[in-house]
Order: sequence, then structure tokens, then C-alpha cells
Amino acid sequence: MSAASCLRSEDQFLCSICLDVFTDPVSTPCGHNFCKNCINEHWNSNDQYLCPMCKKVFNTRPELHINTFISEMVSHSSEQQAAKPGEVPCDVCTGTKLKALKSCLVCLTSYCETHLEPHLTASRLKRHQLMDPVENLEDRMCMKHDKPLELFCKTDQTCVCMFCSVLDHKTHDVVPLKEEYEGKKAELGKTEVEIQEMIQKRRLKIEEIKHSVDLSEEAADREKAEGVQVFTALKDSVERSLNELIETIEEKQRTTEKKAEDFIKELEQEISELKKRSSEVEKLSHSEDHLHLLQNFPSLKAAPPTKDWTKVSVRPSYKGTVVTAVTQLEETLSKQKNKLLEAELKRVQQYAVDVTLDPDTAHPNLILSDDGKQVNHGDVKKKLPDNPKRFKCYADVLGKQGYSSGRFYFEVQVKEKTDWDLGVARESINRKGNVTVSTDNGYWNICLRNKNEYKGFNNIPVVLSLKSRPQKVGVFVDYEEGLVSFYDVDAAALIYSFTGCSFTEKLYPFFSPCPHDGGKNFAPLIICPVNQTE
Repeated sequence: MSAASCLRSEDQFLCSICLDVFTDPVSTPCGHNFCKNCINEHWNSNDQYLCPMCKKVFNTRPELHINTFISEMVSHSSEQQAAKPGEVPCDVCTGTKLKALKSCLVCLTSYCETHLEPHLTASRLKRHQLMDPVENLEDRMCMKHDKPLELFCKTDQTCVCMFCSVLDHKTHDVVPLKEEYEGKKAELGKTEVEIQEMIQKRRLKIEEIKHSVDLSEEAADREKAEGVQVFTALKDSVERSLNELIETIEEKQRTTEKKAEDFIKELEQEISELKKRSSEVEKLSHSEDHLHLLQNFPSLKAAPPTKDWTKVSVRPSYKGTVVTAVTQLEETLSKQKNKLLEAELKRVQQYAVDVTLDPDTAHPNLILSDDGKQVNHGDVKKKLPDNPKRFKCYADVLGKQGYSSGRFYFEVQVKEKTDWDLGVARESINRKGNVTVSTDNGYWNICLRNKNEYKGFNNIPVVLSLKSRPQKVGVFVDYEEGLVSFYDVDAAALIYSFTGCSFTEKLYPFFSPCPHDGGKNFAPLIICPVNQTE
């Protein structure tokens, strides 16, 4: 082995005094090498100038010469990084373990750049299989045959050696590791693309949620402002009504007091007259003058004329005053409520969409108009293709358009009908079997039965009490808010709302004109153009 090769051994780079890699290596006259600072400190602390290696004694302090060759070799070695935690160290390095550059699957050893050189130059070693450095190379050997795991059994989905392939796995589908590696790597590439797509979708969902929060905040501010305005007006109305009530009561009290004063004054006047007559009668009754008494008796024998006070009373009635005031206030509040409902209806009508009936979903008994805007129930069951979208058991039909976000609104004329169902349904509803209409089963509907029985199809049907019979019903959906509301368009009144809903798929407008009942319910459901309420 040449001197240069010997120096490439890591031991040649270590100072025998500090046992670390040379720093400023220098040579003594006897040919040994030390760190400049190490040999100087050694001589400074001893009486003799002794070589620590060969023990040769120098009479005078030797002149030290920089060893340029070792300096260059140390510099080259220092350019290679020491293995950090988590990195694979070189198995050959002694002392400081350098970072491995490659691992040999034949030698089962990991090498740094210096110790890898023979595998790159020696012809017998060039045939060894090198790979990026890995730990636990023993795990890459077959425990049964002590041979490299260089094949893959697709049947058992495990790595095997050459002996395994002809013994335990001879009937299995065995391929080189590289072939399976390329396939699995391609699959991982697809997986990575899918994961990145999932990440992107979730980032978009985060932005969507943030946007929804912003919209919610804006809507909340609007609602708060409107609420403050409305309740301030209501408060003013209540205070005004209270003031009017108090003023009415006080006015009645003032009238009563004035009336009482007038009666008292009149009574006091009569009392004065009666006292005067009483005095005259008493005086006359004590007269001894016969002629005088007889002459004045006719004018004094009766009391002076007075008012009949038996039916006169001062009993003011306040009964009904508060009730009347509250009734008037209720009328005011009702008018205010109607204005709010009109404003709400006008607001939701801004989200009007063009809904058309989907003939591919219509039950064979239903009759659809050519423009897809009307549907009623017929006697004849048509022969139609039984595609997956078509309703089989119930005479229902969906709109063509589905909605998976945002808000939408449409109006349906129900005039002259005795039975109908109306609302929205999710895409995955059961269209072939007998299903109870409920929110759990994907329906958010209201219905009319027997001319005047209105219900909301929650999980438990809710009986609805309506002041008037709707002629036209508006349906509004806010997908993100989980809201489905129904309106009596002509009365600008809210019929019913499903709140707190959780929508996870497309929603479609839902229509059921119900059986025609011998012609009594033959009138169609008609999807109407939305006209903004005045």
C-alpha cells in the first residue's frame, strides 16, 4: 500500500497528544507529527524537549515545520460532514463517524466518501450493488438463507432472496425488486397526487369556510342593524301606546273630577236653599200670629223644588281601557311584522332560479307540460324506461337543476288543489321503494291534505296552522346555513321553516301533485315566474 493510501486512513489524521484531528499539523526533526499548539504546550510543561512518540531528546528546542501534506489531507477530510443524528454513519470510520455516502448490499456496510473509493475503483468491488445509505442493512438479508432480499413475491406481498424464489415461493409470482419498486413508486406518485389534491380541496374548503364566516358576519351585522331599527320602532310604539293609555286614563279621571265638582256645587247650592227654607219654616212654626201663619203656610208647607239625586253617581269605568290599548298595539305590531315578512320575502326572491321539471325522474302516472313547468296526475300509467332516476312507487318528480351550495328560490302555484307535496330532496333519496317522507330520509317538504290540513314533514310531522289558504307557495333554500323556508307569496307570510339542517349532497326541487281524486285534485302544480313583491 502506498504512503498516500496509508495517510487516507483516519488514524493518520489524529494527533497522538489530543487524540483528535490535526489542527495546524507540524513535524519534528524526528519525523513525527502533532498539532502545533499540542507540542508547544507539551514542551512548555516539561524540562526536556522530548518527542512524545519516539522519546528522542533534543538539546535545544527544535524548529517546527508545517506539514503541508497532512494539512491538505485534513482539509479534504473535514469537507466531508460528520454524521448528524438521524443520518447514516460510515461503518469503517473510527473516532468521528463521517456521513455515509452509499451502502453496499453485498458487504452490508455503509461507506463515507473516503472509504467508498475501493468500490468505485476495484474491479471486483464494482459489481457490488450500491444504494443510498440506509441503516440496519442486516434487515435486507434473508434470515433463512442469509442472502440479499433482491426479489419480491407478488403472491405473498413480501421481499425474498434468490433461494426463496426457487424453494418456498417457486410457484408464486416473483419479480425483481426494481420492477416492483418502479410499480409501487408509480402508485406512490399517484397517491401523492391524490393527497395533494385532497390538501388543495381542504385548503379551498378552508377558504370557503372563511368566506362563509365573512358572509355570516356581514349578514349578522345587517340583521343586528335591522333588529335594532325594528325593535327601536317597536319600543317607540310601545312607549307611545303606554303614554296614550296613561293619557286616556288621566283624561277620564279629569272628566270625572270635573263632573263631581259640578255635582257637588249644585248640591251645595240646593243645601243652601234648603237651609234657608228650613229657617223660614222654623220661624213660622214658632209664630203666635194666627193670621200670619195661615197666610204664609201655603208657600212654606212644601220643600223647595230640588233635583232627584237618587240616580246620579260618579262611577268612572276603566274596564277594557288596557285591553283596548293592547289590541291597538297588537294591530300596530302585526302591521310591523307584515312589513318585515314582506321585506324578507322580497329579499329571498332575489335568489330566484329557473326550475324545470325533469321527465327522466317523473313517475309514469304524471303528466308534464311541454315546457316542463306544469305537472298533474293522470289515469293512464305510461310505459317509460325504468332508469335509476325515475320514481317507481310514488307519483313524484324532481327539478332538472340540482344545487350543492349557495341560495335558491322558486314559486309554485297550488291554487284549486286539495292535496300536494312540495319542497326539496337530496339526490340520493330512494326512488324505487316505499319510503317515509322525512328529513332523515332526505326530504324537506310541506304538504296539503284534505283541502285544509297542512303539515311539515319533519321526522315527526308538524301540523301547521295557517290564517289563509296559500294560492302560491315560495320555496327558499340556504345551503350553507342549513335552512329551507316556505312562504305564502300572496299573503307575504312565512308558512314553515326547517332550520339547522346539514346538507352534504345536491338538493333538487321536489314536486308531487298527488292523485287527482276523481278529478277533485286534477289541477296541476305550476312553476311560476317570480315577480318581486311590491
